[in-house]
Amino acid sequence: MTLHLGYCTNVHAGADLDQTKANLEQYACRVKQLFGPTQPMGVGLWLSAAAAQSLLDEGQTPEFAAWLTDQGLHPFTMNGFPFGNFHQAEVKHKVYLPTWADDQRRQYTHHLIDIHAQLLPPATEGSISTLPLLWGIPSPSSEVLAACAQQLRQTAAYLAETEARTGKLIHLCLEPEPGCALQYSQDIVTFFEQHLLPGADEPTLRRHVRVCHDVCHAAVMFEDQAEVLQRYQAAGILVGKVQVSAAVLVDFEQIDPNDRAAAVEQLTAFQEPRYLHQTTIKTNADEPLTFYEDLPEALMENAWPEQWTGQWRTHFHVPIYLEKFGWLTASQSDILACLKAVPNFAPEVTHFEVETYAWGVLPTELQQPDLAAGIAQELAWFQNAVNDSTHQRVTDTQFN
Repeated sequence: MTLHLGYCTNVHAGADLDQTKANLEQYACRVKQLFGPTQPMGVGLWLSAAAAQSLLDEGQTPEFAAWLTDQGLHPFTMNGFPFGNFHQAEVKHKVYLPTWADDQRRQYTHHLIDIHAQLLPPATEGSISTLPLLWGIPSPSSEVLAACAQQLRQTAAYLAETEARTGKLIHLCLEPEPGCALQYSQDIVTFFEQHLLPGADEPTLRRHVRVCHDVCHAAVMFEDQAEVLQRYQAAGILVGKVQVSAAVLVDFEQIDPNDRAAAVEQLTAFQEPRYLHQTTIKTNADEPLTFYEDLPEALMENAWPEQWTGQWRTHFHVPIYLEKFGWLTASQSDILACLKAVPNFAPEVTHFEVETYAWGVLPTELQQPDLAAGIAQELAWFQNAVNDSTHQRVTDTQFN
């Protein structure tokens, strides 16, 4: 089996088509130079709704496909999660709009399907990750979930029509995320069984609607990587792609009480106004975790030394080559656990996308002066992890 590796271009600012092309030329081509100059390199292409509309309206998709090929960039997967400007001053909850109950979300996704079908080489499988329906606080009503399911069934039918017409299999991948309507793996299973599959063409839906397993998201929710993949397998739900990402962890039980204030101070540096950084705290294995919508809330409500206990996990995508930095650690071990579990519980997955979109808001000491060099380092780290895990040689973005 050939596995594809790339990085997600949602790390780059710019929500229009011209800026998207400029970013690819400035950054992705440079990453390729550093990571694998002699072979094609995978990219997880992000196009905002406006950029996708422009590409189709102006009939530029064939020209764009030819340019990507000339540059040695292989868009084997797309990110259909952020609809608008993902690098505006404040994104926060806006990233979950429009929801899957809204026609705009379906129309945007269909535009991505049309583009992806033209960008993919013949006999190549594609994937598009998407949001987990909507933000989950307050919990959505059964009517809203039914509306989301209906939109997704229409999209599955559209994907089936696209495959029949082009011969290219593309699957839409729901991406569980902390705080959303689908935040645990069991939420995915329940949604499939209670809302998505009833009344659907089941073989078509299972073929074209899959899961995007984001390693960071599962780690923040204290889910075991192997158990997540095993749960999907048992439910007959395929994994379309894995987003390779790492969360920020603070294990206060491993930090001397005299040093915990320093750890909190370091964690405080991860507060920033653009993105939502959902945070969970688990103080006892037998008790449910405590969930906070954003890191500032967690810090504000746990401001006293006697509250600095247990393990805190924050949804902040840090470079995946990091293991420990100061008093904090990254959930790098979850990436390795996922990689180990995939052959047993998700052998169908061939798409791996490094998705560290938060480079621009990292604390200064973790940033790199050359963004392309940092991304290339991430790809090299993961490539080596695959080599070590499978005992096979990995080359460029495709490894056998």
